[in-house]
Amino acid sequence: MLSISASNPQPPPPPDSEKPSSQRLSTVSQSTTTGLRVPSNRKTIYDRHLNRSRTAELSRASFAFLFAEMVTYAQRRVTGIQDLERRLNEQGYPLGLRLLDLLFYRNSSSSSGTSGLTTSSSSTSSTPPNRPLRLLPLLHMIHGPLWRLLFQRAADALEHSVSPDTPNEYMITDNDPLVNTFISVPREMSMLNCAAFVAGIIEGVCDGCGFEAKVSAHNQPSELWPARTVFLLRFGDSVMEREKVLERAGV
Repeated sequence: MLSISASNPQPPPPPDSEKPSSQRLSTVSQSTTTGLRVPSNRKTIYDRHLNRSRTAELSRASFAFLFAEMVTYAQRRVTGIQDLERRLNEQGYPLGLRLLDLLFYRNSSSSSGTSGLTTSSSSTSSTPPNRPLRLLPLLHMIHGPLWRLLFQRAADALEHSVSPDTPNEYMITDNDPLVNTFISVPREMSMLNCAAFVAGIIEGVCDGCGFEAKVSAHNQPSELWPARTVFLLRFGDSVMEREKVLERAGV
């Protein structure tokens, strides 16, 4: 038998059969209407400010476990390496659309925070920065701010295709992709590159800015960087035609 000592003992609560029917119904409705477990302070992740964790780093062990589960999920019912990379790309695409809005929001918040505190109320409301209209500003945004938002550093290289037949191709190089650090690829699947997930993020950012593109991840190992990955961006014909019009207009 358990014995509990207390300075001010309270009588035990009445059983459910002795409670009023209205009280029992309200208790049941509260427990069944919401399937989420809310913390005791009644605040969830949706109540946090978007700038609160801008400098925080996620545990690599937690990320490795989560991404490994994502790869395992994408590996189900696939017919080959290309199908697996396509599914990883589709998983990253919606994340790129949401990261684009977060990136512009944080840039606008940082610019308004340095504007001073003595301005009038009409001037303190800062407008989000304009989305890029040309290819180079978009590529520099992906190479720099977006990569730092994801991996705390900029990408290693940004190049344009030198072939006159493919003027719509650009390449972003990452010498050591974080997503491939904890992935062990079997020998028979040596062509697989799980950074297709990041390629989907880039594709989502491009489409969110109005630049139709197809992005793919390719293994380009070197002696110094065995996990070196090149992200190939192929922009659509409409994007290149618009680029020529804006160039002639001097925009």
